[in-house]
Amino acid sequence: MSVIETVEQLEAIYGVTNDASTVKVADHVTPLYRVFVERAPFAALATIGPEGIDCSPRGDRPGFVRVHDPKTLMLPDRRGNNRVDSLRNIVRDPRVSLMFLIPGSGNAVRANGRAHLSVDPELLASFEVEGKAPRSVMVMHVDEIYFQCARAIVRSDLWNPDKRIDPKTLPTPGQILAEMSDNKVGGAEYDHAWPARAAATMW
Repeated sequence: MSVIETVEQLEAIYGVTNDASTVKVADHVTPLYRVFVERAPFAALATIGPEGIDCSPRGDRPGFVRVHDPKTLMLPDRRGNNRVDSLRNIVRDPRVSLMFLIPGSGNAVRANGRAHLSVDPELLASFEVEGKAPRSVMVMHVDEIYFQCARAIVRSDLWNPDKRIDPKTLPTPGQILAEMSDNKVGGAEYDHAWPARAAATMW
């Protein structure tokens, strides 16, 4: 197996970066990038810690990631499974990355920077949805932000409704839990109860 071991070897294969790949990078949230962030209902949050890298989905109503100012993004932590992998990582290593996706758009926007977690009562209250505040808010200092070209989404045909997979053809969370726990956790009962449980604990 031939392995690339140096940056020089890598650059010899891929060549020089073109202007469009570099001029798009800003060190703050520009007015046009702000439009994209405020329209996005979904983002992937990448963090790093002693155990390694973690990437976690984050989704809410469009604008759930708040542009506080051109150098600051704020992300409320909504209800989840309480593993707090991302939050645990941020406490120990502030480096974070967000990738925003908007259904129907071929472009993604990526923001890299450093973050801390705030539990300021007024800040938490400002993110209330249906009377429920998050337990913490990630406050991110933006070091760079840029768009990713549409090739990956075009190749995947991600937003094509005709390409949607029937969920019934995939393993369910209950099935996966049962397999991993020797049928001690999960199963059909878990899958049956999940929609009502999720609806009651969405925020």
